[in-house]
Amino acid sequence: MIVNSDEIKVFCANASRPLAEGICKELHIPLGNNEVSTFADGEVCVWMNEPVRGRDVFVVQSTCKPVNDHLMELLVMIDALRRASAGRITAVIPYFGYARQDRKSKGRDPITAKLVANMLTAAGADRILTMDLHAPQIQGFFDIPLDHMLGNPLFVDYFLTKFDEQHYNHDDFVVVSPDVGSVTRARAFAQKMHMDLAIVDKRRQKANQCEVMNVIGDVNGKTCILLDDIVDTAGSLCNAAQALSEKGASAIYACASHGVLSRDAWKRIEDSRITELMLLNTIPLPQNYAGTKLHQLDVAPMFAEAIHRIHCNISISNMF
Repeated sequence: MIVNSDEIKVFCANASRPLAEGICKELHIPLGNNEVSTFADGEVCVWMNEPVRGRDVFVVQSTCKPVNDHLMELLVMIDALRRASAGRITAVIPYFGYARQDRKSKGRDPITAKLVANMLTAAGADRILTMDLHAPQIQGFFDIPLDHMLGNPLFVDYFLTKFDEQHYNHDDFVVVSPDVGSVTRARAFAQKMHMDLAIVDKRRQKANQCEVMNVIGDVNGKTCILLDDIVDTAGSLCNAAQALSEKGASAIYACASHGVLSRDAWKRIEDSRITELMLLNTIPLPQNYAGTKLHQLDVAPMFAEAIHRIHCNISISNMF
């Protein structure tokens, strides 16, 4: 697709430059000229080195770790663009940080996802474009339009191609939800893959720790595909893989939209029963990654198509 670079501008901060470059390559436009740095005391400073007056502007920035730094960069860039009279500002947030703080689980808990939504709106964003929110109801936290993209089709295409190439019988496979909260997502994936569904029932004792309790469904002798939206410490995913292996699974693959990969998550995955973990490149892999099991699918073409449709006022839902 080709867009007019005089009408549309794509900028990025420090979290998602490779992805932003890929998006611009798909759109056949140059990446916007800007700089994002910090002053000596750590305050974010932004320089927009080209005019944006009246333009349709898109700012690509995942709010991944360091979450607060990247979120502040995004907010300051939006404010700078608004004050420079940009015609419309769309915050392109491939990974929306704080999405797991979407409700009060006990008294006096904050709902930080709503706070972040308010901050983006207050900064001057006119629209949000994001992918695979941890909880779809977060869309309702925004008082501005939000386009919610699904990474599911990318995984479907990847695994269908992989299985067809190796002449796999789909009856020998099962899609597995690593917890009850991911069942809806896993069921939609299983339907597209024409596979059965199984569920790993777990009980979480405390934050970032979980205990696998039971596997609901038949996985004996089957190749399992674990589907999740976020891999953080990888404890849930690796424990689920262990439980599936103990129930007789012949092989275990996994896929997730966002690889947060905190602490030594990638090492835990390398030592697990998982054969391969496919991630989307909404978050870059850790710089110290030295394993072989993690791979990424490129979301740049999908985001480029969405940006083109937003600019031309074409429906995005038709993409899915």
